[in-house]
Amino acid sequence: MKLPVYLYGHPVLREESVDVTPDYPELKRLVADMFETMYASEGVGLAAPQIGRNIRLVVIDSDVLADTYPECAGRKFTLINPVIEILDGEKVTRPEGCLSLPGLSENIPRVEHIRLRWLDEDMQPHEEELSGFLSRIVQHECDHLEGQLYIDHISPIRKQLIRSKLHNIIEGRTRCDYPVKTAPRRRK
Repeated sequence: MKLPVYLYGHPVLREESVDVTPDYPELKRLVADMFETMYASEGVGLAAPQIGRNIRLVVIDSDVLADTYPECAGRKFTLINPVIEILDGEKVTRPEGCLSLPGLSENIPRVEHIRLRWLDEDMQPHEEELSGFLSRIVQHECDHLEGQLYIDHISPIRKQLIRSKLHNIIEGRTRCDYPVKTAPRRRK
């Protein structure tokens, strides 16, 4: 089932997520729904807060980027309770976008090499070193689990320059080709 993607300004995107327990109800159904939502939205990653759930769950399928980023070939996985360890302190700046910030893209500095530990949807543990753009995707999605968005990594001046675009997203004045949920309206 396609789920609405929560847009910038919704409080759920700024909350820290909690660990997923083995008894989480209908976890495999949720994972399947997240993949369906991600594909319908033409994304390569989706974190649970983006569908209104503050749990440490991410789905990624980066294979569509394999022609440009070979490290993304065949990479489809579910990350439950992921933990990132930075292995290379040198940062590389590349453009990023986000389903929760439609119509925006900003150059974001991130490290290129990480070690990732996670559980799969069968709660089996994994550990792997990731590099390049795949590492960036994982870092971007895991930021969501900490209540962070990629725009938190841009300069205050740059954020000021995109302020009106951010305001339009909050107010629901942004066009999306996928179902969305905007921030609750404030009472006057």
